[in-house]
Amino acid sequence: MAQTLVEKIVERYTVGLKPGQKVRAQDFVSVKPAHVMTHDNTGAVIPKFKQMGATRVFAPSQPVIGLDHDVQNRDAENLAKYAKIEAFCKEQGLAFFPARRGIAHQVISEEGFVLPGTLVVGSDSHSNIYGALGAVGTSVVRTDAAAIWATGETWWQVPDVVKVTFTGKLTPGVSGKDVILTLIGVYNQDEVLNCAVEFVGEGVANLSISQRQTIANMTTEWGALVGLFPYDAVLRDYLLKRAERFARRGDANPRITPELVTEFDRTDLTADPDAYYAKELTLDLGLVTPSVAGPNEVKTMLALPQIEARDVKINKAYLLSCVNGRLDDIREAAEVIKGRKISPEVGFYLAAASSEIEDQARELGYWDTLVEAGAHPLPAGCGPCIGLGEGLLEAGEVGISATNRNFKGRMGSTQASVYLSSPAVVAASAIAGKIIGPRSLEEIEPHQVPYTLVENPAQPQETGAVEILPGFPRQLTGGLLFAPKDNMNTDALYGKEYTYRDNVPPEVMAKVAMLNYDPEFQNIAQEGDILVGGWNFGTGSSREQAATALKYRGIQLVIAGSYSQIFKRNAFNNGYIVLECPGLVRSFKENYAGEKAPTIKTGIQATVDFEKSEISWEGQRYGFSPLGRVAQELVILGGFENLIQERIRQSQVS
Repeated sequence: MAQTLVEKIVERYTVGLKPGQKVRAQDFVSVKPAHVMTHDNTGAVIPKFKQMGATRVFAPSQPVIGLDHDVQNRDAENLAKYAKIEAFCKEQGLAFFPARRGIAHQVISEEGFVLPGTLVVGSDSHSNIYGALGAVGTSVVRTDAAAIWATGETWWQVPDVVKVTFTGKLTPGVSGKDVILTLIGVYNQDEVLNCAVEFVGEGVANLSISQRQTIANMTTEWGALVGLFPYDAVLRDYLLKRAERFARRGDANPRITPELVTEFDRTDLTADPDAYYAKELTLDLGLVTPSVAGPNEVKTMLALPQIEARDVKINKAYLLSCVNGRLDDIREAAEVIKGRKISPEVGFYLAAASSEIEDQARELGYWDTLVEAGAHPLPAGCGPCIGLGEGLLEAGEVGISATNRNFKGRMGSTQASVYLSSPAVVAASAIAGKIIGPRSLEEIEPHQVPYTLVENPAQPQETGAVEILPGFPRQLTGGLLFAPKDNMNTDALYGKEYTYRDNVPPEVMAKVAMLNYDPEFQNIAQEGDILVGGWNFGTGSSREQAATALKYRGIQLVIAGSYSQIFKRNAFNNGYIVLECPGLVRSFKENYAGEKAPTIKTGIQATVDFEKSEISWEGQRYGFSPLGRVAQELVILGGFENLIQERIRQSQVS
């Protein structure tokens, strides 16, 4: 079976495969990642780890901890929290990087924890950035991080894979930030939602590692779970330079050596030529122009001349974060600002992504250029990007930022406006006091970027019966209810007025399920019914009750065209079955298009056959992705924490 690069890498880290078994998109797998990163949230992961019954980290080489979020906060409570985290790491023998060493994503990349062909996860939404170094990087929740600490493993459903082909090369003055803002702005109809993206094509070789890190980082804002670049000559050269640096500083056991890089040369780190991709997108890098996104919305992209014409005055500018706090970014800003001064009306905040980068920027004179021009330096860390520390936006203020998110209220007041752009545009705007590009960008003519998208037919399901574990049902039968709304959000499934109440009993949760969507749902639904939803079911917040309320109401399982990834994970983490069956949903949407009721009682008694991976009734048959061993175990044991406790118990017995 032909495989994508994502599938190949995940297979290397999957445990429990049968001889000859291949990993493919939509499989539920148990994975043992090379590393799991946590940051300030380590303080919340530690008690979860202990609640699972664990006392020692299963594989001390897996976790990597870097304190980076609230590093400006010197109050006693935060310092005590940081000290507690450091003490835990020392006790367990874990890799630890203290506050002010830098943003954990950048630090673990610099220190050789992220390598081509590896699976590296992080308890942070921008873990996609590891894809720039040829690794499958993806985010996990805190419970997953605790589980990896305790057992070395967690579960994952391999996402569909989308191929993005880059052609051409960037025009001078156009950045990696412009590339990802263009992708987000042009392909803005959820084309890559909950997918893994593989970047390929001759244009990739024209992108630096720093540019790739920017692009991979913000595939998160694009909706993707992975943003993977290939191992090539550019990455090889980067790794050799890191190996030289480790040798110069005298590391006893360097994580990158020339010999290791030679091993990468010999390893198959490419997709098969006939690998299946759910979608294929193309972007000519030569047609990308400087862009600005906002205000307060990443998908709202404007060409630089369009925003310049609006004469948008700014109060604050930011050059920092894991997306644009690297040496190339600081250099670009310094080249724009050299010999000039920051507008007295603008506060310009500067932070490197790591202390190593700050040291390099100082040595090369870039740092002094910016500070002497009026930039306000901050310690290496997240800071204003996540609304912590100095420089936050006040009500009514406008900011231009080289960060990755401009959601309302993220960088300060909810009454402030934030635009995103490249380091060069941020620097030029800080000088001018309004959003504007440097003169070097004036000659770049904006134009419409061609939209190229191919959606491939669904991959045929593998034939053959699925092995059913003892305790998992071979079949379930129930009446089908249809709730046709797409993007059914968690507020509709379980209202916020109950979400933040502690100790709400299951019987109360059951009575309020779906009330915000359809007050009649409680009268229509019967014990044992099966709910069929639309597309992107369960979008919104991370509240687990959106899934468990349906479970407690007696809905046996949910079928939808697609899900919010968080909802799906919460469902299985609580032992609740949710299935993706696009064919059934398309059929229902056509058949019930004239119905006005929000919940439709179809009168259909359907059988869900897990052995055949098929939903059927009266001659109608629809296939779904098989529920493998991992998904079945989660249901049998009643959820992920129970599964982890069982694995810990078994390891203690053995």
